[in-house]
Amino acid sequence: MKETDREAVATAVQRVAGMLQRPDQLDKVEQYRRREARKKASVEARLKAAIQSQLDGVRTGLSQLHNALNDVKDIQQSLADVSKDWRQSINTIESLKDVKDAVVQHSQLAAAVENLKNIFSVPEIVRETQDLIEQGALLQAHRKLMDLECSRDGLMYEQYRMDSGNTRDMTLIHGYFGSTQGLSDELAKQLWMVLQRSLVTVRRDPTLLVSVVRIIEREEKIDRRILDRKKQTGFVPPGRPKNWKEKMFTILERTVTTRIEGTQADTRESDKMWLVRHLEIIRKYVLDDLIVAKNLMVQCFPPHYEIFKNLLNMYHQALSTRMQELASEDLEANEIVSLLTWVLNTYTSTEMMRNMELAPEVDVGTLEPLLSPHVVSELLDTYMSTLTSNIIAWLRKALETDKKDWVKETEPEADQDGYYQTTLPAIVFQMFEQNLQVAAQISEDLKTKVLVLCLQQMNSFLSRYKDEAQLYKEEHLRNRQHPHCYVQYMIAIINNCQTFKESIVSLKRKYLKNEVEEGVSLSQPSMDGILDAIAKEGCSGLLEEVFLDLEQHLNELMTKKWLLGSNAVDIICVTVEDYFNDFAKIKKPYKKRMTAEAHRRVVVEYLRAVMQKRISFRSPEERKEGAEKMVREAEQLRFLFRKLASGFGEDVDGYCDTIVAVAEVIKLTDPSLLYLEVSTLVSKYPDIRDDHIGALLAVRGDASRDMKQTIMETLEQGPAQASPSYVPLFKDIVVPSLNVAKLLK
Repeated sequence: MKETDREAVATAVQRVAGMLQRPDQLDKVEQYRRREARKKASVEARLKAAIQSQLDGVRTGLSQLHNALNDVKDIQQSLADVSKDWRQSINTIESLKDVKDAVVQHSQLAAAVENLKNIFSVPEIVRETQDLIEQGALLQAHRKLMDLECSRDGLMYEQYRMDSGNTRDMTLIHGYFGSTQGLSDELAKQLWMVLQRSLVTVRRDPTLLVSVVRIIEREEKIDRRILDRKKQTGFVPPGRPKNWKEKMFTILERTVTTRIEGTQADTRESDKMWLVRHLEIIRKYVLDDLIVAKNLMVQCFPPHYEIFKNLLNMYHQALSTRMQELASEDLEANEIVSLLTWVLNTYTSTEMMRNMELAPEVDVGTLEPLLSPHVVSELLDTYMSTLTSNIIAWLRKALETDKKDWVKETEPEADQDGYYQTTLPAIVFQMFEQNLQVAAQISEDLKTKVLVLCLQQMNSFLSRYKDEAQLYKEEHLRNRQHPHCYVQYMIAIINNCQTFKESIVSLKRKYLKNEVEEGVSLSQPSMDGILDAIAKEGCSGLLEEVFLDLEQHLNELMTKKWLLGSNAVDIICVTVEDYFNDFAKIKKPYKKRMTAEAHRRVVVEYLRAVMQKRISFRSPEERKEGAEKMVREAEQLRFLFRKLASGFGEDVDGYCDTIVAVAEVIKLTDPSLLYLEVSTLVSKYPDIRDDHIGALLAVRGDASRDMKQTIMETLEQGPAQASPSYVPLFKDIVVPSLNVAKLLK
């Protein structure tokens, strides 16, 4: 207390010091004293009130404890009295067993009297219920059935409650109500029949479907109530729970499966388009059924049944199962395409699940794939394998058909520009187009794979095409009278090469978005090379045909007969022009090359005639006459090939200039200038060899041995360099095996 007092005094001093810090505050001492006195009085009053309240609470608590003690004593006394009475009445309770049995019997009799009316009316209710079921009055029939089951279950429950071990009485009650289970099964059959036809019933008589759903919902409530009572009593009536809601969904699922499976009306043996028809019927049926379910059936079922969602899942699962079954069959290539197109595209398109009438309830993004990726991959592998075999067979057949055309007696058809062609490119690329269009319906990836396959097989096909064209040429050369239209069909083969090139480019441009894909962009140069080789061989074969006809007349060149006035070059020009009238049906790229090659070969053959030393001029007059004739014939050939090359925009004079240059060497009258003239010739035509010079000097017939030796030695010292644009003419000309030493004599 002393410590507390000291703290209080210190606090008071501190407060007073705070109040009296300035002299003018001394005037307010009395005011401060009164204020502190009021505060003190207020605190003392509150303290007295709190202490009084605590004292009252303690007083009340003590009073209640005292009363409780008295109550405990009274209860203890009462329990002692009860225990005493119970010990005294044990013998009395055992003597009341007969009374207890009488009470039980009375309860049974009371229950029997209470249900007596129902018990006696059971046969009549059974008949009425049966009649109502047969009449289709399902709700009334179910009401009667519920009454029967309620009576049976009530009696059995009372029996169970009073004596659960008495199976004889239970069996007796169950036997008496035995028809009840049969009525329940019969009513269930009627319900399932309605549910099996629910998509039809909901359009014709929706109230019937509503009645079925109401009955099922009633049974579900009874099932729940009985299961709740089972937890308390352990009693379950026979035939419960019925689980009719679960059975309803099972029936609907079985109905959906049967509907999907029942849409196959044809087989492959009866109709090649059986699968297309089957899938189209499925599409139509499923779409119609789901629209009906969305618009009508949902109105007949409680919302918590989620009938549309459940039906959608049932249809999706049934379709998945059916697609798996179809995929496991031995399908042909076109059937695999039909199946995959339907599964991957049609099913999720606006023709089916994305149909506006199903939105927004159907979200395609939440649907699982009808076929697993593994199955789809296996089908695609099978399709590609089958397609590869088919393409190989189709290409082989197309080539065999084209080969039969090559030996026909009639000319091939011409395109709109008049160029000969066969149907082979059109057939091949029409086949490719069809397969690519089909593949594009499935996926972009498959389309690219099919394009790569087509190009790969095209590569192999062109190699066979090349071999067949070569055999065709060789067979003709063995017997030039057969085939009758060899030239025309060889022209068509050459033109086909250009058509193939253009078609390949067009095909890739149309079906390939990105040409950098491996195996696709690299295949074009290879095929172009084969096609150019085929065309080159074809052109070579045609030129061979020309030069076989020219052989006799080419042999007349630079002979005595030629010098005396042969018209061999006239015949050569006429023959070449006649052939090139047919060659006009060759497409421009190849015709241009062929014209240049024909020009070169004619000049080479002319020069070969010079180098074969068929004639040796004996006088300046003969040399002049021969040289002038060579110049005239060179101009004649120049005119011919200018005419043939018109439209190509190329210089065709160079080859014929060679003949003129050789003629100038022959024509030279001053032998002392011969070395200069020959040097000029060699500088212009670097591929000319010493044996060519020797042969040319031999044709002149006037060069002395020393002059020949000097010219040959000088030319050997510094061979001329050829320009990049120079086309060799002399390198293919072989001088007859007369050595240079003999030529110099």
